[in-house]
Amino acid sequence: MNRPQKIWVFQQRGSGEPKIAGVRKYGDGLYALEVVNIDEPLPPVLDDTQPYLPKTIRADLVLDYLRHPDLSEDLAKRCAALKIPVVASGKKVKALGVYTPPTCCGLSRPGRLGLYEERFGAPEIEVEVANGRLKKVMVRRGAPCGATWEAAQKMEGWPVEEAAVRFGLEVQYFCVADPSGWDPLYGKSPVHFAGHMHKRAMLRALKALGMTPSRHEDSDDTPLGGEDCV
Repeated sequence: MNRPQKIWVFQQRGSGEPKIAGVRKYGDGLYALEVVNIDEPLPPVLDDTQPYLPKTIRADLVLDYLRHPDLSEDLAKRCAALKIPVVASGKKVKALGVYTPPTCCGLSRPGRLGLYEERFGAPEIEVEVANGRLKKVMVRRGAPCGATWEAAQKMEGWPVEEAAVRFGLEVQYFCVADPSGWDPLYGKSPVHFAGHMHKRAMLRALKALGMTPSRHEDSDDTPLGGEDCV
């Protein structure tokens, strides 16, 4: 794809701003964002969402950061009809082409999201090590909020034995997910889930160098989330 990927972002009262900023900062100019803001107060139940959603959506991908479940449901159905994939992290929406990982950094590589999935989703990093300590952490793929990149900058000098746990903790400081939420499927809050995903990314990076810290073994290397609702 030679042109920037056209992404429409739907948010309510700034709900997606940290991730919009992250995509713009760490997207290397690969994405053209169109932000749809819905700022007015809404009733608990919306029988008709047409006044709030655009009549036409011309996008390669839609990111759903809406808070109202009726808006998310109807947006997903509209995008399914248009064959536009949707990433709706943490949502329970069921529609064709909608991906609902528990957090934005839990998104796998479904092969249908174009340039977005190359840069954003479950973290992928590479590391340089010297004298048993991290020399550099290079982010190849990370959370759209930017937490992966921000945490990577804090990791220089940490001992290899402590790197995985420390990376997970650093990410939690920058994570913008709601820490009060709890996912019974994964047994973690979104913030703890994000930390776990980044800990695993660090372990994979160290393993690629032939280093597997025995005190932090984690045999499951498969990214969680990224379900495609069919």
